[in-house]
Amino acid sequence: MPQTHTAIDQAVPTTAPPTALSIDERMAFINAAMTVRLEEAGVAYEVNTAHIPIEPVDLGDVVTVPLTPTLQPPPTPYPTPVAALLQRAHCRLLTSGWCTGAQVDEDGARCLYGVIHAEARGDQNLESRGLEVLMDAIRRRFGDHIDSVPSFNDAHGSALVPMRMLDQAADLAHARGL
Repeated sequence: MPQTHTAIDQAVPTTAPPTALSIDERMAFINAAMTVRLEEAGVAYEVNTAHIPIEPVDLGDVVTVPLTPTLQPPPTPYPTPVAALLQRAHCRLLTSGWCTGAQVDEDGARCLYGVIHAEARGDQNLESRGLEVLMDAIRRRFGDHIDSVPSFNDAHGSALVPMRMLDQAADLAHARGL
């Protein structure tokens, strides 16, 4: 009897085997996966820190430069008298120093009130208008609970904020034409 061979039906794949991804394709996939993970982490951070109260940071408190007024050209003076007074007071604090608790300390440093008084050079009207504009600038920034320039001056441990307020008051006086 003749031998019959049964053939085992072996299926030949009809599609080619998957090819390896190129480096660019792998990098694109990794970039997409990392972007998703970073976005999820960002959302988680926002959710986890939403209850923490924060106070805005004023860059004037963070970014500081050495005070070397002798190496800096003097600013162009404001054309209006009150603005010029406040600008002179600011420059004088830069050169002579700032203090608390006294109009003038033993080193010649002055407080806000003391420097405005000195730069007004005896003109009581100019001095009072300068102090008024300075209080307006302070109250705009810190609220109506500030009762006087000396109390504001003495509430600070460094010259950064008082000096910035003098500068802002000079801008305010100039804008008002004073």
